[in-house]
Amino acid sequence: MKARHQNDPLLPFCDMAPRPKSDEEIATLALKIHEMWKSGRLGGELMPEDVHPDLPLGSDELAAYFTLGMTLNYQRNSYALWRSCTAAFNDAETRWVFDPVAVAASDTERLSEALTRHRVALQPNRHPQIWHRNARGLVDLASGSVRNVFESVGYDLGAVKSFLAEHRASFPYLCGPKISNYWLYVISTYMAWPTTNRESLSVAPDTHVIAASIRLGVMAHDQNLATQAGIAASRWATILQTTNLVPIDIHTPLWLWSRNGFPDVH
Repeated sequence: MKARHQNDPLLPFCDMAPRPKSDEEIATLALKIHEMWKSGRLGGELMPEDVHPDLPLGSDELAAYFTLGMTLNYQRNSYALWRSCTAAFNDAETRWVFDPVAVAASDTERLSEALTRHRVALQPNRHPQIWHRNARGLVDLASGSVRNVFESVGYDLGAVKSFLAEHRASFPYLCGPKISNYWLYVISTYMAWPTTNRESLSVAPDTHVIAASIRLGVMAHDQNLATQAGIAASRWATILQTTNLVPIDIHTPLWLWSRNGFPDVH
């Protein structure tokens, strides 16, 4: 393990009790944490994405909302992000930022003003650039429609992941291992679309999931978050093979378990 550093974001989570020694023990604990979540003992009655515009659950508008909003869902409070996105959508003067065609045709100054008004973008240059590139990717590769991406592959979530990987330059951050898997989880959960192949989604390895994974002994602590993200995804795919869960099933329970300070598992 590398020397600990005061700027390491995982340090507050990583002073741990003795860890399980086998994948079977970890799988047993994971099932218990999942049951704690299902029974409401970890909270989560309101998840960040529950705060969304009142739109039909099969609509192109809601799909674009979740897709463009997700491009900025990193290194920030998810609850605050989605509250800001909903405020921007509900504002008639800024709703257009969730229309990929309108965004792709906009100039950066106008887009920055719109995205910063409700704090969807916290960085006035970088965040609008990311937003614009993803919108441009949808326009260039799918005529501006998220639905077109899914329809083109029969709503297969694994195939959508492959599409993002193939065109990663057009979808910055959305194509990453955390955001791509969590975006597809959100689409499959909130959208009334006939998505398939949920088992192709890995656990979305954000900071809380990595911290929970370390706590459970899934892996050792390392300061390289990118490396740990890949290890967490791979290890959970292996550990859960003997259970009835697929890796993305454990994301929300682990996220809440970490946010709640790792309550006793029982």
